[in-house]
Amino acid sequence: MPALGLGTYDLDDGETADSVRAALDAGYGHVDTAEGYRNEAAIGDALAASDVDRDDAFLTSKVLAKNLNYESVIESCEASLNRLGTDYLDLYLIHWPNPAISLRETLRAMAELRDRGLVRDVGVSNFSAYQLSCAHHVSDVPIAVNQIEFHPWFQRPDLVDYCRETDTVIEAAAPLARTDVFGDDVVAELAEKYDRHPAQVVVRWAIDSGVVPLPRSSTPAHVRANADLDWELDEADRRRLDDRDRDAPVYDTPARDWTSDVWGIEQ
Repeated sequence: MPALGLGTYDLDDGETADSVRAALDAGYGHVDTAEGYRNEAAIGDALAASDVDRDDAFLTSKVLAKNLNYESVIESCEASLNRLGTDYLDLYLIHWPNPAISLRETLRAMAELRDRGLVRDVGVSNFSAYQLSCAHHVSDVPIAVNQIEFHPWFQRPDLVDYCRETDTVIEAAAPLARTDVFGDDVVAELAEKYDRHPAQVVVRWAIDSGVVPLPRSSTPAHVRANADLDWELDEADRRRLDDRDRDAPVYDTPARDWTSDVWGIEQ
């Protein structure tokens, strides 16, 4: 899995296409989407129009929490593949846990997709340590990834530690806290010190923390800038960012309307 991915949440079709093109040109190699983002077709078109070979593009999508019964998982994946214009996904995730549907049933469907070659790896998103432990316990295939909200203000040490203990890759959704951390005093100070944009400082810190960040932007210049990582934060400055944790999420909440058509989109 590439160390940096492009997030595509809340981008319309035009923004999505522009961002994906910029990301591929900048060498990202990893594009993250979901059926709930409603932009898979735009991503597929951008990939088809690019010079990047399919095997050089790491594609992730996610199944909505309302679609976690066995047949719906299979159907959702097949629909995502059709919209993306590809025969397989590199990674397929459960977007949000849904205790109303058996996790064992969901993961049985994910294993079927893997066995059929429609997905290469499976994982979860927005799972707590307890939920992830349950997934590891009942799954017949490895849980490769937990995609979670993670940024300097929300570092979730207990969950991160559990992911590392179980060899579960951590992907950082909202790694810039939806730009909120740009106003952090230490982030701003380090951006000035290193002559970098605050986003670059935070992305560099996330990668140095062993996390795969998925920054998103509707501006191609910002997409390209986020991939400019040929520089280093010194250890003392990394520790200063480690100390910025406020336990302050920007989207993670247990309260969900399970009947809503948008259940699982928020990220």
